[in-house]
Amino acid sequence: MTDVRSEAGAAGSDQPVGDPRAIVVNHPLAVHRLSGLRDVNTDSPTFRQLVTELSAFVAYEALRDLVTVDRQVDTPVASGVWCRRVEEMVLLVPVLRAGLGMVPAIQGVLPATEVAHVGLRRDETTLQADVYLNRLPVDLSGRRVVVCDPMLATGGSLAQVCTMVKERNASSVTVLSLIASVPGLAFFRTVHGDVDVACVAVDPELDERGFIIPGLGDAGDRLFGPPD
Repeated sequence: MTDVRSEAGAAGSDQPVGDPRAIVVNHPLAVHRLSGLRDVNTDSPTFRQLVTELSAFVAYEALRDLVTVDRQVDTPVASGVWCRRVEEMVLLVPVLRAGLGMVPAIQGVLPATEVAHVGLRRDETTLQADVYLNRLPVDLSGRRVVVCDPMLATGGSLAQVCTMVKERNASSVTVLSLIASVPGLAFFRTVHGDVDVACVAVDPELDERGFIIPGLGDAGDRLFGPPD
């Protein structure tokens, strides 16, 4: 799969994002699935499956620098063959609730993971988020942390979670998303210029509610149904 940096997704803006730490996975197989996510007629089971498949693609591209170690294995026809294996324990931090939809696929790709949930509740008037759940370990020294949220809209929630992670001294922070917005990514960079962000598309704008345009609507509702 191609690693495309500083380039917008095919269904969003075709202008350069201007962000050297943005990884936009615009492989034909990824953008094909993205079209299904965008489609208002896609039902929840299909939507969840598409999120699963795209999450694996994005994780694959974003985590190329995972640390590997040399280990010997025996094959059916040879002994003592040197191979490389990932033995790094990655902490996944899904931003509730939509981020939960990405976790199983990322766990399926990575050999070793732990999960720490963070829940944010957005005020629909101010678009500011309050933390209602924080399961982050107190000390993340030396840990690689991957923050998961399908949508990087205003960028405020993801910036807030990344700040929480950095305050615990994580050695590496990466954001995995599916769709980002140009203004949201720009805001995120004012706070976290050193964090890699991977997604499938970067869309040009937000509406007055802070939803990505053209986007895909509310990812949490489409994954799990509307809240009561």
